[in-house]
Amino acid sequence: MTRLLAAIIALVVASNAAGFSPLDEMRVDVLPPDAVRTVKLIQRGGPFAFARDGSVFANRERRLPPRYRGYYREYTVAPAGARERGARRIVAGRNGELYYSRDHYRSFLRIRQ
Repeated sequence: MTRLLAAIIALVVASNAAGFSPLDEMRVDVLPPDAVRTVKLIQRGGPFAFARDGSVFANRERRLPPRYRGYYREYTVAPAGARERGARRIVAGRNGELYYSRDHYRSFLRIRQ
């Protein structure tokens, strides 16, 4: 019984280290102004400043809930008129959920509408 329990605990610890864990949330109205602007653009369907906006986000980092390929799309959060994308992104799921990353996918906050 003890070996079985130890094996289960090891499996849970390993899966949490390599996979999805629950995310903290942030209300949309407390996001940085550039991120709020990006959320509004996503809701309107654009226009977006960067060609990669709206491209598939593969969730390779496994920081978001696992979904099929193509479920998530990524969008740049950059100051108006910026020429480079920087590190901040919003990732949108097909069911309308939104996630904010300020550190190029190392961490996410779920955006509460």
